[in-house]
Amino acid sequence: MSKKNTKLVKPDKIIKDITNLMLDKKAIDITLIDVRGITALTDYFIICTSESDPQTRAIFNHIKDELIAKKIKPWKTEGYEYLHWVIMDYINFVIHIFNKETRAYYDFERLWGDANIIKIKN
Repeated sequence: MSKKNTKLVKPDKIIKDITNLMLDKKAIDITLIDVRGITALTDYFIICTSESDPQTRAIFNHIKDELIAKKIKPWKTEGYEYLHWVIMDYINFVIHIFNKETRAYYDFERLWGDANIIKIKN
């Protein structure tokens, strides 16, 4: 990962809300990857790491419930039954909740090295 691509900045409101929801449930290593202009898949990947299956479930449910309360529903979710890598696709942003091993294996920051990678401060 290139240091020039890593910045500590405040993302827009919804992204900030999501990262705060992750922090509420003690997610670690929260990262925002801005892929606008690089891919048509989405604008942002919001990534965090969970330290256990119950924590992954709690992070997922907390984000889903709070966003539904704001009338924001996921287009698609995947991985909840296994909890190694849970994806919440909201079209303009995609949330990835990884366990430590899966996060290390896929290394999204390396895969999207051309993107603006933002580490979220606790």
